[in-house]
Amino acid sequence: MVLIAAAVCTKAGKTIVSRQFVEMTKSRIEGLLAAFPKLVPTGTQHTFVETDSVRYVYQPLERLYMLLITTRASNILEDLETLRLFARVIPEYCRSLEESEIAENAFSLIFAFDEIVALGYRESVNLSQIRTFVEMDSHEEKVYQAVRQTQEREAKIKMREKAKELQRQRMEAKKGTKSSSTNSGGFGNSGSYTPTPFVVDTSNVSNDVKPPSYAAPIQKPKGMKLGGKGRDVESFVDQLKSEGENVIIPAKNSISQPGSKAPAIKTDIDDVHLRLEEKLVVRLGRDGGVQQFEVLGLATLHIGDERWGRIRVHLENQNSHGVQLQTHPNVDKELFKLRSQIGLKQPSKPFPLHTDVGVLKWRLQSTEEALVPLLINCWPSEAGDGSCDVNIEYELAHSNLELIDVNITIPLPIGCSPVVGECDGTYSHESRRNQLVWNLPVVDFSNKSGSLEFSAPKAIPNDFFPLSVAFTSKSSYASIKVTEVTLIDDDSPVKYSVETVLYPDKYEIV
Repeated sequence: MVLIAAAVCTKAGKTIVSRQFVEMTKSRIEGLLAAFPKLVPTGTQHTFVETDSVRYVYQPLERLYMLLITTRASNILEDLETLRLFARVIPEYCRSLEESEIAENAFSLIFAFDEIVALGYRESVNLSQIRTFVEMDSHEEKVYQAVRQTQEREAKIKMREKAKELQRQRMEAKKGTKSSSTNSGGFGNSGSYTPTPFVVDTSNVSNDVKPPSYAAPIQKPKGMKLGGKGRDVESFVDQLKSEGENVIIPAKNSISQPGSKAPAIKTDIDDVHLRLEEKLVVRLGRDGGVQQFEVLGLATLHIGDERWGRIRVHLENQNSHGVQLQTHPNVDKELFKLRSQIGLKQPSKPFPLHTDVGVLKWRLQSTEEALVPLLINCWPSEAGDGSCDVNIEYELAHSNLELIDVNITIPLPIGCSPVVGECDGTYSHESRRNQLVWNLPVVDFSNKSGSLEFSAPKAIPNDFFPLSVAFTSKSSYASIKVTEVTLIDDDSPVKYSVETVLYPDKYEIV
């Protein structure tokens, strides 16, 4: 298949967006697009029309056309499948199918079109992959922006410190002038002293910097040290507040995990707190089989009091799937292998305070279907009237897990209004995003399976893939548990808290 161009045009023949995939002159593509409205037959259901040199494949989108121009030798079935993907891309970047909205998001559409076709040939991509490629999320850019913001804050802090220092010098000079004027009074002096007015230039100083009073003791300024503890953190927070930033200080004995897809779980914690976090990466085939399955786990330790810095964490590993475990380089590996305990190589040194320290991580990769915790079977079948009947089933393969707020998202064709016949749980039709969301509050051993049935007009089986799954769980997939925490000196037990979270980083049926 050689795809010459893709365009979005009005039914009157006005071209809004056009992208050429092969080399051709401007007059040539303009002539092909101008000829299309004259060739569209009226009163027929055909979605393509041919000339002596090219084939026009199109799909109506309300008052617009999604148009592909291909060679006559191309496969019409592949052309139609590609056309459907192009049509599904448009609602991803446009809130409505209006001419003004299409023109406003023209560049985003062109970038998405380039991900579908390269040099005239269709790429093997789906809608979720196109969305990922176009976003171009850069970790390096985020790091650069974070470093730049930190440098700007440091510059502002130094500026304020310099301004305070200049004010102190002026106040000292003022005091010196006052003292000399008082002592010089002798014969002929009226005996009264009127101080010279003193003006402080605060034009370059922010409102939060106030000149010190005459009675205030002069203190040596202390700069903030990056990476410091306690007082430096408080100073940094005060500076952020002075800049107008809205700073939320977490309550005592509570921590959060920024930068994670895991839900924000506020937990009252003890001075010794452990967090066991696992994320799943699952990719299942629509006809069965596991294309990708991976479990990534991390155990972090948070010490809130220096009294409990020299401890050992006792673990129990009941996993039978062959999970690969790896301790931190500073953790005693032999102690972990022989006794399943986590302690530092140098017992005389304590764990770091007030920070989350990764002490153990684990990983499991496989293509065995028995390891997948939640199996999804989507079975669309074409009906005689051009619609599709879709049956979706789920089954919890691991009865020891409890999945909370399970959402199964099914994509739909543009403008499709599904008719739901049977549903375990609840569902919602998000017409703007062209998807049906099936929600199950809890999936556990007492609610291991369920189904959803609906009918979609003017659809084909490929329209309902890929499905995506999202949930949270307080259960551990690897069955790693914390049984006890003890002090190194006398093996006395230490009070601790544990937070366990399991969530999918990516869970798709393609």
